[in-house]
Amino acid sequence: MPRSPSPSSRRPLPALLLPALLVLAACGSDPSSSAGDGAPASAGNAFPVTVSSDAGEVTLDERPEAIVSLSATATEMLFAIGAGDQVVAVDSTSDFPAEAPTTDLSAYTPNAEAIVGYAPDLVVLSDDISGIADALETLDVPVLLLPAVDDLSGSFEQMRVLGEATGHSEGAVDVQEDVQERIDAAVASVGDSAQGLRVYHELDPSYYSADSSTLIGSVYGLFGLENVADGASGANDGYPQLSAEYVVGQAPDLIVLADTVCCAESAATVAARPAFDTVPAVQQGRVVEASDDVASRWGPRIAEFAESVATALNG
Repeated sequence: MPRSPSPSSRRPLPALLLPALLVLAACGSDPSSSAGDGAPASAGNAFPVTVSSDAGEVTLDERPEAIVSLSATATEMLFAIGAGDQVVAVDSTSDFPAEAPTTDLSAYTPNAEAIVGYAPDLVVLSDDISGIADALETLDVPVLLLPAVDDLSGSFEQMRVLGEATGHSEGAVDVQEDVQERIDAAVASVGDSAQGLRVYHELDPSYYSADSSTLIGSVYGLFGLENVADGASGANDGYPQLSAEYVVGQAPDLIVLADTVCCAESAATVAARPAFDTVPAVQQGRVVEASDDVASRWGPRIAEFAESVATALNG
């Protein structure tokens, strides 16, 4: 199974299964710090409020105080914007931040009765698996469906929605501004030096990758990098499966590994692959060992990912 998000034990899966699983939580955890847990509600957040998501409009009469998140990315967003103290349960893949109340709730096989057992006044999903959104709404549980996005504006829009829904609009704006400023600074630090360089993003050792139509691909575009996955045939909704021969032939100047936690890939294991010692990225030491989670979720830590790319390009 390719990266971006996948179960804690990752194995290559048939390509037809990939798009549905890509929106679920990534495996592994990262020691980065979180922000905003327990912060007061933002000024000016009067209730009731009506917000929209892929599940339609939902009106919240009062600030939700028992939120259940079945989305690892939404969990990160909720804590970052200051709504952490309102979260009572998160799914088994929501491993960041450390204080998130992780449970055995499954984002892959969601069960309405198990979710309702936490008496939620708001449930946040990243995917409507098995009609779970309708099942919860039938039980009068408000639902926000916030699927994977393909650019930064989509990520920021989800933060805005969560901010309004939880009473933390100002916190959401603060996080958006911080993420944007950090990404802008990372890109500026590289300048024009990366223009035209080629990047290969690895989701798993079977050479699934991410092209420029994805969120991670859009980050590479900010640096002026050319994505080797863009020229692949048989693309799978932005996540084509390449081959070792194809990658070597594309001669990437930068390799980013998003399979370091799941699959123990590293700069050393890549260099040991047949013919990879001829690849410029390997020869020049430009192999980024990224956190699987940071490279697969579309929350605030995308800024951390951009900074790691800038460090490799500047190094």
